[in-house]
Amino acid sequence: MMSGNYTSIDNQKVSGSVPAASDPGHVTVKFADSSIGSYSPFQVPQGKISGGAKPPRDADDTFSKPVAGGPDEPPSGNWFRAFSVAAYKPYFDVDSSDVLERIKESLFPFKGSFTEMISNNPDLYGPFWICTTLIFVAASIGTFVTYVAHKLQGKEWNYDINLVTWSAGLFYGYVTIVPLGLYLVLKYFSAPSGLVQLFCLYGYSLFVFIPALCLSIVPLEIFRWVVAGVAGFMSASFVALNLKAHIASAGERWFLIVAAIFLLQVALAVVLKIYLFTITV
Repeated sequence: MMSGNYTSIDNQKVSGSVPAASDPGHVTVKFADSSIGSYSPFQVPQGKISGGAKPPRDADDTFSKPVAGGPDEPPSGNWFRAFSVAAYKPYFDVDSSDVLERIKESLFPFKGSFTEMISNNPDLYGPFWICTTLIFVAASIGTFVTYVAHKLQGKEWNYDINLVTWSAGLFYGYVTIVPLGLYLVLKYFSAPSGLVQLFCLYGYSLFVFIPALCLSIVPLEIFRWVVAGVAGFMSASFVALNLKAHIASAGERWFLIVAAIFLLQVALAVVLKIYLFTITV
């Protein structure tokens, strides 16, 4: 029945259960394709990413850049890098066991296998501390020897500060200038050698002078000359024999280069003996 704009429903038809609608069959609903696809935050995009897809400008790319000084950092052709600490860090990254093995090798000069030992991992840590130790040992023992000589004769003694500065200039200068000069000479004769390898070789060659200086405290002139001679011969043989095979490729003059290397090491021992352990009261 109709009443105005409203439709009344007979109560008899409302009460009771509602009969289920008859199923006319399976109805398939199809939707038209849309250009707007569904997006999931966990969905990995397929195919190539277009050039327009870029990260936001405020994205932090710190972890995508190589660490400064790390192995992934591209080599820089800037020569100013030679004055940075990072450039020399790999040459100080060495174990104490490696340093001890190289020191032992320097005390057996006739083996001639030191260059093979340091070929892949030359270090500057050992040479630096050997030179530094030599400076203080030479200055302290030289001072003690002169002190004892003056006291035995009852004369006044004054400390000579120049022993420290002279020793520092001698050892640091020798282990820097001589390898650098040899590097240039070998390069001239078309037999180039690694500069760091030469620094390492000459640094460890000076270790034998530490026990030699300690033995020179004995107040016997002939004994001091013998100690200086033996130390100089061992150090010179160590350097010459380790470079002999490499310098032999420099041509007919290789013998002169080896002889000059040998004589320079012997001259260092003589200078140490004359300056530090020749006592004048």
